[in-house]
Amino acid sequence: MQLARIEAPDADWRAASAHLSELARDAVELAADIAEDDLAGRVAALAGLICGRHSYAGDSETYDDLANVNLIRVIERRRGLPVALGILWLHTARAVGWGAHGVDFPAHFLVALEGRGTQVAIDVFHGGVPLDARKLRTLIKQVQGSKAELRPDMMAAMNTRDVLLRLQNNIKVRHLQQGKLSEALTCAEDMLRMAPAEAFLWRETALMNQRLDRVAAALKCFERFLALVPGGDAAIRAKAAMDELRARLN
Repeated sequence: MQLARIEAPDADWRAASAHLSELARDAVELAADIAEDDLAGRVAALAGLICGRHSYAGDSETYDDLANVNLIRVIERRRGLPVALGILWLHTARAVGWGAHGVDFPAHFLVALEGRGTQVAIDVFHGGVPLDARKLRTLIKQVQGSKAELRPDMMAAMNTRDVLLRLQNNIKVRHLQQGKLSEALTCAEDMLRMAPAEAFLWRETALMNQRLDRVAAALKCFERFLALVPGGDAAIRAKAAMDELRARLN
């Protein structure tokens, strides 16, 4: 919620916070009627609550709108991208103690509900549809092309930090697409506060600072990148960029 307030300082974050509490209370009421080992029942209950009672859906019409990745705006509009909607699903499931995690599926964030020794993947963008192996293969072909095949690493579980990073990356990419380099840099810096050991983020912030002619900041970011990645082609390119930046100071 705090990250959403940065992007939308005039939005009603108190109403959004109250809605999160409402979702949690509603889920607790529903959970009382679901057997502990009824994973399908949990999926159906969450879909009925989030997509049914509260009318959340994926925004396929204005997909690239920044409102779709701002949690406060998503709550206001009841529309969003998969990762933003997924955060609401994870919040609601965990409110009643149900195991759930994000799935780092290529180009289409999923949520998995956990059972005893099993799990079910859910497409939160399309109404909370459970996805078996056949549907997952169909989905990967839709996002990566007809020759793509499902691999185990595509179903990797994400921790809470990585889910937030994926959300912020969506925001950063949209700022870059709109030519808003300063806003993209601010978003990347927020990501680094969550993940200071992510080398690619230091390189990316260095390059953005370089484009904005923020020489000292760019040099500092390249230095942090090289501390994490001291060798290889990327390190060679970073050192060359630093030489060019230092030449500007002379």
